[in-house]
Amino acid sequence: MEPSTTPAEGPLADPGHTYRMPLPRLALTPEVSHGPLDGAWWPRCDSLELELPSLVAALEPDRGSTVRITVDAAQWPDPPHTIMAPGQVIAVDVTGSADEAHVITLDCDTVGRWVLLVVPPQEPADTAARLMAAAADPELHLGASTLLTR
Repeated sequence: MEPSTTPAEGPLADPGHTYRMPLPRLALTPEVSHGPLDGAWWPRCDSLELELPSLVAALEPDRGSTVRITVDAAQWPDPPHTIMAPGQVIAVDVTGSADEAHVITLDCDTVGRWVLLVVPPQEPADTAARLMAAAADPELHLGASTLLTR
């Protein structure tokens, strides 16, 4: 029996491999952001090793490029220093800065910097949708802490 794919997933590179990470739940500002956030990311779990490869693949299309991630120490306790992803190594830095609480920053070689609100994985879908839309709204200019307390 042949594995099936959806159009969003595309064909499987290895027909023997039947699982692939779902596309990241991501909302981005429609153009270059001029606010504190460039959008929002709603991970499915709190494991960076599982979540980051699909997020990086969605934001940095060039394999082999350098990607450096900065995460909040309170939100991601004991994160790895590096994560292996197809065609690249993702370097992970941890910050304890209150300015970067509930935020993930991705510095990518070819596309620049993304600053995203991290919606906690356990948030209900309606709350997550509201937060993601607000973070991606270029008119709001709100930071992560303000959005999460609204």
